[in-house]
Amino acid sequence: MKVLVPVKRVIDYNVKVRVKSDQTGVDLANVKMSMNPFDEIAVEEAVRLLEAKTATEVVAVSIGPEKAQDQLRQALAMGADRAILIKTDDEVEPLSVAKLLKAVCEAEKPELVIMGKQAIDDDSNQTGQMLAALMGWPQGTFASKVVKGDGKVSVTREVDGGLQTVSLSLPAVITTDLRLNEPRYASLPNIMKAKKKPLDVKTPADFGVDIKPRLKVVKVTEPAKRSAGVKVDSVATLIDKLKNEAGVL
Repeated sequence: MKVLVPVKRVIDYNVKVRVKSDQTGVDLANVKMSMNPFDEIAVEEAVRLLEAKTATEVVAVSIGPEKAQDQLRQALAMGADRAILIKTDDEVEPLSVAKLLKAVCEAEKPELVIMGKQAIDDDSNQTGQMLAALMGWPQGTFASKVVKGDGKVSVTREVDGGLQTVSLSLPAVITTDLRLNEPRYASLPNIMKAKKKPLDVKTPADFGVDIKPRLKVVKVTEPAKRSAGVKVDSVATLIDKLKNEAGVL
């Protein structure tokens, strides 16, 4: 079983995000970039399937600038077999990403696509669902447990009311949640080995996909600063403030 794992280059989750002074977007100058945390979980799950002999090959794919090779090399160091970079310096919207991944799926013929449920930069939570719709494949989103069976995969997913388990026929798309696993750290020998693993560089034009944006960002602003809390001297005062100031009662 071949597994395809899309990964995205995003601002590291430990970095405080700064908005540009002209409010046209987020400042990326001299900012540490990393693999999207949810995608790390997806890579780990795919590598575990590989180690369990359930999967035969894990292919990592990323859509982004030249430097996205760093995140692909990280995926290779974690255990992926090879990688594909679809190189573009343009901002790519979720639908365009899904169309590019559809083209990759048609070329690579994977039986399973495992990807993060969302990227921490735009929080769209759309690409996995769009890819499943475009391919006509079943999907299991927000996965907290994945078990491969005979021609099927069982996905336990986190929903508002608790947990739900679905059985998907292959090929299928799975999006990962935080509690699925804990990604491994790549060892130095594996980092060195990753440098020799194949990494193909393509462009959107190679797949015949138009990535022209359909949305326009009007303005990006920082959230309003939270005002300081106040102490009240009685329950009656608290209820009054909740009712008349906060408007929650």
